[in-house]
Amino acid sequence: MSKADYPYPDDEFDAPADPTAPRGVHRAPRSAWSRWMPFVLVLVLAPLLAYGIVTFVTRGGDLPIVGGSGDDDGTPAATATSTPGTDDEQTDDTGEEPTEPDEDEPTQEAPAAEPDLATSVTVFNAAGIQGLAATAGQKLTGAGFTDVSPENFTGTKPASSTVYYASEDDRATADLVASTLGLGTVQLDAAQAGDGIVVVLVSALS
Repeated sequence: MSKADYPYPDDEFDAPADPTAPRGVHRAPRSAWSRWMPFVLVLVLAPLLAYGIVTFVTRGGDLPIVGGSGDDDGTPAATATSTPGTDDEQTDDTGEEPTEPDEDEPTQEAPAAEPDLATSVTVFNAAGIQGLAATAGQKLTGAGFTDVSPENFTGTKPASSTVYYASEDDRATADLVASTLGLGTVQLDAAQAGDGIVVVLVSALS
């Protein structure tokens, strides 16, 4: 039967297909955000990647390991600790090693004062022993003293034989007087010593 002999009117199934209509499976049109997403990701990730590369190079290639460090077998690496008092002493803030004083270098000390044999020395006899002051004076003259005067003592005598000196400048001279006469008491007393060295003998010389 030909189309001309077909007794029924044409319906939607008899209409030929539109050759311009899409065929097969079709996707919904893409949104503007999905089209721009790749470009946005490139703009964001590119600077981050460049920063990471620069940081890696400036640090010498040592990148931190997230989650701790360890060997390939999962065993955690031992933590390095520094022990105080070892040979690897920490340097100061300037980065220089602390210098130690040279043990062989002698320390400079103030020269000791020398006795002045020309200092006036007065020897008082407070023991009541005849010729005691003169005997002490002879010992001092024999030791090199050039200005020695024996005298008799009046007033309150000390508890023991004493050598008096007026200032620290006369200490060395007073010590020599005491050692020459065998006395153990040397006292700083400007009122008793006056302008020189004063010796008050309350007992015989040893």
